[in-house]
Amino acid sequence: MMCRIFLLISLIGWTRCQESQHMTPEEKSIIRDRVVEMFDHAYGSYMKYAYPADELMPLSCKGRVRGQEPNRGDIDDSLGKFSLTLIDTLDTLVVLNKLDEFEDGVKKAVADVRLDNDVVVSVFETNIRVLGGLLGAHVMADLLRQRGGRMQWYKDELLSMATELGHRLLPAFNTTSGLPYPKVNLRYGVRNPLSRTGTESDTCTACAGTMILEFAALSRLSGEAVFEEHARRALDVLWERRQKGSDLVGTVINIHNGEWVRRDSGVGAGIDSYYEYLMKAYILLGDKVFLERFNTHYSAIMKYISQPPLLLNVHMHNPTVSARSWMDSLLAFFPGLQVLRGDLKPAIETHEMLYQVTKQHKFLPEAFTTEFRVHWGQHLLRPEFAESTYYLYKATGDPYYLRVGQSIAEKLNAYARVPCGFAAVQDVRTGTHEDRMDSFFLAEMFKYLYLLFTEKTQLPIDIDDYIFTTEAHLLPVSLSTAQPSCQGNRTGSDGEGPEDDLFTHTCPSTDTLFPNNPTFAKSIRDSYKYLTGVGRAVHPSPVREIELPLHDGGMEPVEFLKSMGISLTPLSDFGTVDARREHTAVYRVKLVAEVSQTLDEEEVVPHAVQLISPPFLGRTVLTAGPAKFGLDLTTREHGVKGSLAKASPYTACGPVENPAELKGHIAVALRGDCMFAAKARRLQEAGATGVIFIDHREGSSSEETPLFQMVGDGDSTADITLPLVFLFSREGAVLTAALEEHRNVDVLLLPKERQLGRAKTDKPVGINIKLRLAEDQDGEEQEEEEEAASGGGSIVEVVVGEGEELKGDTTEP
Repeated sequence: MMCRIFLLISLIGWTRCQESQHMTPEEKSIIRDRVVEMFDHAYGSYMKYAYPADELMPLSCKGRVRGQEPNRGDIDDSLGKFSLTLIDTLDTLVVLNKLDEFEDGVKKAVADVRLDNDVVVSVFETNIRVLGGLLGAHVMADLLRQRGGRMQWYKDELLSMATELGHRLLPAFNTTSGLPYPKVNLRYGVRNPLSRTGTESDTCTACAGTMILEFAALSRLSGEAVFEEHARRALDVLWERRQKGSDLVGTVINIHNGEWVRRDSGVGAGIDSYYEYLMKAYILLGDKVFLERFNTHYSAIMKYISQPPLLLNVHMHNPTVSARSWMDSLLAFFPGLQVLRGDLKPAIETHEMLYQVTKQHKFLPEAFTTEFRVHWGQHLLRPEFAESTYYLYKATGDPYYLRVGQSIAEKLNAYARVPCGFAAVQDVRTGTHEDRMDSFFLAEMFKYLYLLFTEKTQLPIDIDDYIFTTEAHLLPVSLSTAQPSCQGNRTGSDGEGPEDDLFTHTCPSTDTLFPNNPTFAKSIRDSYKYLTGVGRAVHPSPVREIELPLHDGGMEPVEFLKSMGISLTPLSDFGTVDARREHTAVYRVKLVAEVSQTLDEEEVVPHAVQLISPPFLGRTVLTAGPAKFGLDLTTREHGVKGSLAKASPYTACGPVENPAELKGHIAVALRGDCMFAAKARRLQEAGATGVIFIDHREGSSSEETPLFQMVGDGDSTADITLPLVFLFSREGAVLTAALEEHRNVDVLLLPKERQLGRAKTDKPVGINIKLRLAEDQDGEEQEEEEEAASGGGSIVEVVVGEGEELKGDTTEP
């Protein structure tokens, strides 16, 4: 017994000191070596199984070649048949001191990569991944060449490739506003009849505002000012179009007239790197106008969007109103940006919130609610949380962030590692994998993790001489002085920016502000340690009553409870009996599933797509997810019936090309490229009577992934009146195969419980058990012992009185 007590005290003491415990150099070395081994596994798998393809499919152990795999919608716009993962990884090889592999990779890129492919690509993704990758690799190659010994054969080939790619992206800027098209054909540009693009009318704020670092660096290194000029003009337009009252920007903007298409404003997906590039453009280029704009936006963010530790989307024109009740994982970069500005307190608060979410779900879900429940369960091995962890450690010197980084690495190894690399997690709730390993995993994740556990003296470069792009590519801060400047911006600030503070015009000095004092960060974190409920002691609930139906099976109520596996113990056996209940038979029971608190997401009513035309005749029923907008199928007793027609374009993100076929039919459309609401509006205008959306994620199914409800676009969706359902990929394949084989296919859309042919059960005769959940004031120490012995849960007192209903009192310890 004494041994148990000593062990318990030791464990408690270890836990309490864990936060402040310094990580020894030996421990850091072990973790660093583990990170390198993980990188070797990921990069080696790509080179072995995928190269020269753009990306690795880690479950299939092969490369993903665009056009040879099922179309995934806008996700595939990152792929341009230019060995994306290799180019995105080159400067990571230098940071990890893999100089032989770097030289070999540069030779492969120079010999094998072509940039004139007849492929439509995302301007944003190609800029940050490929152009940024070529520039970062050129800077590293030039540095190694100047040192002598290595890369003496290098003749600026990567810079020549970067310049060529820059010219192939320039046609995207041929708009009346100066905002770029979101897509471009690498061979034919935008408006060429062969380009298969140029019909887009809008782009995201980040897509237009995340060009300046790469384009300015290209101009400074190549001597061609045209790139920087176009990137500056795009930033000018976004600045001019900000909402002057709130100083916020929206998420999607029309590239022709500059009008906002989506007016929700936040720091996550669609806007994130616009703010990042304003700050970093000042650091890289030394142009004060970028800092003034960033400071103006930052003041607005902290006034309206930041609700520590949360970062919530608001309406840009009415910023006191939240636009949604969930957050996306891309906002995890923001604490790192706050560190660059020197605003440590909110950075620590938000980062701690994100860390608590990862503790609850193993990884950051793609989106989660303000109650920290899963909204979208996908995890794509995104690096933003690791990025902010690295910046916070650099700023505070707090070893707590080393432990956070250790946790990131361990979870990747435990839950994402597969024989041929690392696989994205399709849903954090189930742990199922997705057959993708995006290039940013190698470009960013391993860079930040390696730097976190490596001393500056152990690096082959002076990391402080470089600024990280949003893809973590390295650009030298010396560009602001070593190369000629581009002409100034057309617009400045309005001269009436926010009041100056300590960091309005200077970068923070970590030596002065945060002299490696871990207690500074810990005192802030402690307020958010149990934010999600993980590890928190559960307090008794207030008195409330619930009723449970008890079917009459001819058994006494207590015997019935026993038959369900609920063990009953007389309360007197515990030595405490409420005097008010001495005349009754009082039992104490432990309910685990029935009365325990859960952190599950809100309930989603399963819907169905039932094929009712011959030869199916209702026997084929596909499980579907509902929408939070459009016609509520639960209000239609017999559902909605119709014949199927496939939308053209399949994603329904451009003008509908087959309205005659869709009129009076239920449209089938592919998820991706634009919002569900935008697709629904187009198809409704074309005359469709309903829409079935099919997931573009290969291999997804309702058996492996929990259903979710489709959400709108942040604006009112009252104009959408047709029914909408969502099928995962495997169920969608059944539907499309039926349509291709039989052409005329009739379906019924309805809640699954109402599907045709489903047997109805008679309503059972029953009585009610009334459980009263109340706080137990007696025997607190005893209850703690019982709790420890039973492993947690709710304690229910079932009270059986002669001639009375079966009653019970529940205490949640």
